[in-house]
Amino acid sequence: MSYEDFLQRAISVVRVASSMSKTVQKRFRQETGTLSKMDTSPVTVADFAVQALILSELDDGTFKFIAEETSAQLKENSELLKDVTDTVNSALPGRPALSENQICGAIDLGSYAGGDSLLTWVLDPVDGTKGFMRMEQYCIALGLLDRGKVVLGVLGCPNLPFDADETGCIFYAQSGSGAFCVSVDGTHTPRQIKVSAREDVSTCRFMESVESAHSSFEQSAKVASILGVKEPPLRMDSQCKYGALARGDGQIYMRFPRAGYEENIWDHAAGSIVIEEAGGTVTDGIGHPLDFGLGRKMKNEGGIVATNGVFHEAVICAVKEVL
Repeated sequence: MSYEDFLQRAISVVRVASSMSKTVQKRFRQETGTLSKMDTSPVTVADFAVQALILSELDDGTFKFIAEETSAQLKENSELLKDVTDTVNSALPGRPALSENQICGAIDLGSYAGGDSLLTWVLDPVDGTKGFMRMEQYCIALGLLDRGKVVLGVLGCPNLPFDADETGCIFYAQSGSGAFCVSVDGTHTPRQIKVSAREDVSTCRFMESVESAHSSFEQSAKVASILGVKEPPLRMDSQCKYGALARGDGQIYMRFPRAGYEENIWDHAAGSIVIEEAGGTVTDGIGHPLDFGLGRKMKNEGGIVATNGVFHEAVICAVKEVL
């Protein structure tokens, strides 16, 4: 089955959402637009607006949706709901305006439980909300599952350099078709990307989250020491790390969350296929493939490890020593 039409739709809507989120980010420090989520990370106007825009644009009765946000908190804040509604409608000029009820309905399309064989979009509307607040890296991560397998992924990274002269990337991949990067404004020809070909693990650079609450820096440092890695870690928010590794900015990404934490599928679905289609490998910390077919959560063990594939087994062996 070809997913090309779905991929082009995903790229198009992520491009619009990326531009919209940048507009929100530019005024973020001057206006209040945050709530406190139960997991203590901030929710912004952008989180809600991106989810409403993408799900409303993709919803044609064909798909199910798994996404991070719900409208419950939004409905309790009329000012924020109005802001989200205005933000989405401003990003879709020439379209019939969406009502506040339609915005909430679009957001709540993402409540699907998953765990079956249906075509299901998986969305993290603003992955890296703390990076968003710091005016640094964040990512709009959209993937498509078919029978529980990730078949395409799109990463909108509005603040990640495309080249020396332009900021803003969209990474995308389709199963069996390679991985590509294009400028977020679409003015450049897409270019195929490949993971780094570096073979000496001791000369590699590993990547990890900015927030120590998201991943144990201590465990990452121990793994790096076992492997003889001398370079300091490259710390970056969000699934931008997946895109950066896929184009060779680093060679290893390690994530070691707190004990008992269950990963959300939207935090890894889109990014994992981008790395794999660029020639890399993504598994859990003990080398098992990631399983996105169990519902909204994953049952991985020992964290997440992504590499250029050349020395993945060596990294996994080191991780097992540390766990």
